[in-house]
Amino acid sequence: MPPAFPERAAWGTASSLRAWQQQALEAYFGSDGSRPGPRDFLTVATPGAGKTTFALRLARELLDRRIVAAITVICPTEHLKRQWAESAARVGIRIDPEFQNAQGRVGKDFHGIAVTYATVAARPALHRNRTEARKTLVIFDEVHHAGDGLSWGDAVREAFEPAARRLSLSGTPFRTDINPIPFVQYEEGPDGIRRSRADYTYGYGPALADGVVRPVIFLAYAGEMRWRTRAGDEITATLGEPLTQDQTSQAWRAALDPKGDWIKQVIAAADRRLTELRRAIPDAAGLVIATDHEAARAYAKMLRAVTGQGATVVLSDDPTASKKIKQFSDTDDRWMVAVRMVSEGVDIPRLAVGVYATSTSTPLFFAQAIGRFVRARKRGETASVFLPSVPTLMGHAAEMETERDHVLDRPVREDGLDDDLLAEANRERDNPDVGEELPFETVEASATFDRVLYDGGEFGMQAQPGSAEEEEFLGIPGLLEPEQVTALLRKHQAQQVAAERKRKTGDPRADRTAAEDLHTLRKELQGLVGAWNHRTGQPHGVIHNELRRTCGGPPIAQASAEDIRKRIAKIREWAARRRS
Repeated sequence: MPPAFPERAAWGTASSLRAWQQQALEAYFGSDGSRPGPRDFLTVATPGAGKTTFALRLARELLDRRIVAAITVICPTEHLKRQWAESAARVGIRIDPEFQNAQGRVGKDFHGIAVTYATVAARPALHRNRTEARKTLVIFDEVHHAGDGLSWGDAVREAFEPAARRLSLSGTPFRTDINPIPFVQYEEGPDGIRRSRADYTYGYGPALADGVVRPVIFLAYAGEMRWRTRAGDEITATLGEPLTQDQTSQAWRAALDPKGDWIKQVIAAADRRLTELRRAIPDAAGLVIATDHEAARAYAKMLRAVTGQGATVVLSDDPTASKKIKQFSDTDDRWMVAVRMVSEGVDIPRLAVGVYATSTSTPLFFAQAIGRFVRARKRGETASVFLPSVPTLMGHAAEMETERDHVLDRPVREDGLDDDLLAEANRERDNPDVGEELPFETVEASATFDRVLYDGGEFGMQAQPGSAEEEEFLGIPGLLEPEQVTALLRKHQAQQVAAERKRKTGDPRADRTAAEDLHTLRKELQGLVGAWNHRTGQPHGVIHNELRRTCGGPPIAQASAEDIRKRIAKIREWAARRRS
């Protein structure tokens, strides 16, 4: 189904709607548009798919039918209020993004207001009075924030219980905690566990197939880290190799430390990748997501040293942050560095290269961050995200296509959702934690190109920064169909493996190393998953997830050779059973 199909818009929808947006409208109003629509409706669509466009088209229809007379948009951040107002203005809906609780009333020239969840929580009774005064459509942008605390959830319920219509939107409808999200329906499954129920879902896999979002190439970097503990001991560990949780955390922190070379080498590699993309996408831009303000400023200095140009730095306590984001969106500048401001919802379609230089590892934050790079403007665009070879992140990258629901009635710490509490993932990291004594001092940190993760598969072997092997992967053209990306990655990997064998022994038929065996097994599994995808239509990530559930073991990024052999045997068993 193509991204837009205006011939299906017989009852008045805009001709520019994408297929999923039209389908979601039909789910709301009925195929012929005759139904008035439900009071509550939850739309889950992958970041970059166009949730704002769908919501405003629905709002326009409800206003025109006089089902509602006013609009209230609830956003996670101040910047998003202005972004909603600008988008609404383009379809003739006037939204006031500067409304403050002290005003009480909105100007007569506006159809409604855009406010943050925090603003509502401060005076829920005020917003309840406004909602009762006029038939109101309330749009909850990234509705999972309504459950950021019991007090916020209670405030949202109090304020908007009288609403005529409520539209909830989310690209990542799962939470680390088990607080129920207001106005979201939950259904009990056969296992007795309640899960959120979306009225319409449009996942990353279908969006990728439709060309609505870009495929994401993850470039993972390992390397040797050395740090000094408070006791004065020096510890050395290699990022990307099996480590304890504490060792991984400290090695990761050393990698991101501006004093070391790891982050400098990765930023330089990311800039070379951006240069390649700009051959096909002239205004392509990059974003470095930093942990705190101090690191953000240091990374900006590195970018100036690498590119000779300044980078736009966006900090959460900067009153001009929204203006800076808007200016960056409208230019062809190369790089932006930010802490938290652009991790969710902010629309900068030209972002195509990312550096995940933050220690936040929750699935929610990761999905939101990657969502900044996936918005497609034309067919064939790809996105590239550079990240540390940390098991948690590699697992998230390998499961990009997996769709999650918000689960109640479960332990809080479950299945990788226990990295940090959601509040920790979402709180603004303005500065390094005050009063927290650093557990170590970085002595040395150097980067090594590790591998590429793409479409559930892994490609490449370790190579030094600046080497011909690394450049093969950095130089992948910026405009390719997803199948062409896979074919090119396989070609580069085969060349790299053959060259490595020849270099070590002079004999390309020499015995394989354990690492090469693992790569071969992963490649074989990926080929079988691809064949099963073509046979069943299931996304690659869903197939990998089911294999993991059935066979046990960690995500593919951390699976051992034995784990992968079990999954190969299982998928062959599925294929044999289906043939019979």
